[in-house]
Amino acid sequence: MCATAALLVSAGTTLAASGVVTSKGIEIKGKTAADVLAKFGAFCAIKDWHPAVAKCDESKEGNDTFRTLTLKDGGVIKEKLTSKGDEGYSYKIVESPLPVKDYMATFSIKKDGDGDNAVRINWLASYQAKGKTEAEAKAVIEGIFDAGLKSLSELAAK
Repeated sequence: MCATAALLVSAGTTLAASGVVTSKGIEIKGKTAADVLAKFGAFCAIKDWHPAVAKCDESKEGNDTFRTLTLKDGGVIKEKLTSKGDEGYSYKIVESPLPVKDYMATFSIKKDGDGDNAVRINWLASYQAKGKTEAEAKAVIEGIFDAGLKSLSELAAK
């Protein structure tokens, strides 16, 4: 099991037994994990790096933390933080126009290799297709991940 999948499981989140898994990652050289985490690791920092997100509002409901993402196309996604650690966080989608259900994900930023100036960012999600085929749902999630990680790579290099 890959380290990111282990993080999902250790965070109390289980991979969907018969669902779809999408895993993407990038390496950033010349930056420390602490620097990248400080800039991009907060739950609502997604508004600063994902090109589809216009706004992120973080809220509390009892002891639970949520973020409501307003997308540039007008869509709204509500997500619940399920675990937060030193290297990232796990979350699940509560409400969304996306063609998925039972969506659970982990976003992690950690040191890559032996040196201090290389960082690995991983984004892993498990989910079931909803209203589309598994291949169509996977293509949507892969597109979201690819756009976000491309933007992160460009912003982190600055």
